[in-house]
Amino acid sequence: MTGKVTITEMQCMDGVHRIGIATLDNTSSLNALTYDMLFQLNQQLIKWQDDPHLVCVILNGAGEKAFCAGGDVRTMYQVMHNESKEATAEFCTNYFSLEYECDYLIHTYAKPIIGWGEGIVMGGGMGLFMGTSHRVVTPKSRLAMPEINIGLYPDVGGTWFLSQIDPEVGLFLGLTGAMVNSSDAVTIGLAEWLLLEEQYPALLEELQQVRWGSAGAKELVSALLQLMEEQVIDSKPTTQICPYLPQIKEACKGNDLELISQRILALESSNQWLANAKQTFAAGSPITAHICFRQVKDYHRLLLADCFRLELTLSVRSALLGEFEEGVRSRLVDKDGAPKWMFNNVTDVDERVIDGLFTSMWSDEEHPLAQLGK
Repeated sequence: MTGKVTITEMQCMDGVHRIGIATLDNTSSLNALTYDMLFQLNQQLIKWQDDPHLVCVILNGAGEKAFCAGGDVRTMYQVMHNESKEATAEFCTNYFSLEYECDYLIHTYAKPIIGWGEGIVMGGGMGLFMGTSHRVVTPKSRLAMPEINIGLYPDVGGTWFLSQIDPEVGLFLGLTGAMVNSSDAVTIGLAEWLLLEEQYPALLEELQQVRWGSAGAKELVSALLQLMEEQVIDSKPTTQICPYLPQIKEACKGNDLELISQRILALESSNQWLANAKQTFAAGSPITAHICFRQVKDYHRLLLADCFRLELTLSVRSALLGEFEEGVRSRLVDKDGAPKWMFNNVTDVDERVIDGLFTSMWSDEEHPLAQLGK
């Protein structure tokens, strides 16, 4: 898969400071992240972080359809399907290590990064977006962690950010792959600001005129976005999730996945959004459901760097297990929509399989992400 990150810089009006813009550019695949794109983005962010005159970064996606629809799972499928277990483990370790390093860099970046989440923000795109200091959505935005469809799990920091919002809501989103609109995203905490698509040029112009250095850079950006959001009153989409939040939270309470599963499937569903969420959960990977359940219930207190270390093990082991390969085959390659999951439902899943997925592949010292956060 081809793809690049287009880098541009804008000079500010004071003649001293600059704004950096990194545009994910892989429009034929809704800006899905290739290894080369991740490498390019990571290197550029490191360079900008060390540049004293670069004051703010914007991360966006090319085209109008997507910020980023996820990782390069098609290439992963080719490797999983055609290569040896050793080659698969090596490829996936390299890809996911780089992806998680980049996500972590964004989460801990010293300068403001505005995530302009226009269009589809899913999977690997959520990993980038959720790390940005200023998460902006537009009326066209659609956010989701849909990994249950393909037998993976909510990675890219999902262990962290699905628990940072209301954990019951986070669990529901992970189990159902439900897509939320921009109004919902702001309400539940996946995004902070809702602007119009057509405000983007004005945002660039205003950023160039900011008196950088007069206050903390992140505070200056927040104040600007607050002013711009006040101009958006009538264009906010009708909420989808909010009317059902009490039922969703009640359904996802407790430590019994089987009971939670029954409650989700019993939710009132004359509403199409809720019906879609239930249908996705029912048709999704039972193994994914178990991983997601443990992420939110058992690992919600992990530090961010430890979340990424855990997820690297989960991702590589998922690539070797076969469930992920089968999910991608069914949904994206053959498109028969009938994946042959290893287990029929969450009740049938052998907990020892899940225990194995959570067992680290490396000692602490040898872990590929050992230095993260150190």
